[in-house]
Amino acid sequence: MPAAMEVTRQPDFGPKAVQERGSLLVLALLAFAVGGTSGLLGALFRLVLEQSDRFRGAVIDWAHGKEITGFVLVIGISAIATGLAAWLVRKFAPGAKGSGISDVEAVLRHEQPSPPLILIPVKFVGGVLAMGAGLALGRDGPTAHMGAGIGHFLGTAFCRNQDYVKALLAAGAGAGLATGFSVPVAGSVFVLEELVRRFDTRITITSLCASGSAIAVARFLLGNGPDLQLESLPYSGFGTIPIFLVLGAVIGLMGVAYD
Repeated sequence: MPAAMEVTRQPDFGPKAVQERGSLLVLALLAFAVGGTSGLLGALFRLVLEQSDRFRGAVIDWAHGKEITGFVLVIGISAIATGLAAWLVRKFAPGAKGSGISDVEAVLRHEQPSPPLILIPVKFVGGVLAMGAGLALGRDGPTAHMGAGIGHFLGTAFCRNQDYVKALLAAGAGAGLATGFSVPVAGSVFVLEELVRRFDTRITITSLCASGSAIAVARFLLGNGPDLQLESLPYSGFGTIPIFLVLGAVIGLMGVAYD
């Protein structure tokens, strides 16, 4: 292009651009609030689960010396706790069933309504009862579902734009997942890769802000120690690299075939 015709793009300071930047700032601030609340609730959920695990272990240790009576007592307590969790879900929040991650995805795809506020306490209490009873369940699903509920509630209360509400809902789910395993980056990647499956400025900002603030709050209550303690692995040597390459290729092909 000739020098005389060269055009330099000037920054856009028009009303629409200023409004857009202001909206993103508000969205980021709300994302911090969503993440902090999700981190607090997720940390409390983990602490209560730890206490319930200790209580269950103490009851089982006591029951070992009581033979049939102890066995019946342990089974009875687990059955009552599981039944109460199921009743809470059926009575107050049917949407709280399952892990919750698939429900969040369905909400973002407009396949089911957004989670009501009552889902949060039902998910918390029901999850503690079910997992405390010894059911093989993970804490990532409930924390993600509760985080999504928090994101939707705060987004609805302070935003009018439904796109922003959805962004906060997804960010809350990522913050809950991040709190469940103390993985802030994985929480953000989960939102982009699994929930929305695209790169978007709003989603990226909200997920990073929410996951970061969630971990900050959660570590204040849970500490900075790693969740999983692993021993250091010995170095296997350069000669084993071809074996790992073959192993990776085989596992990759198996994964593609399974999918």
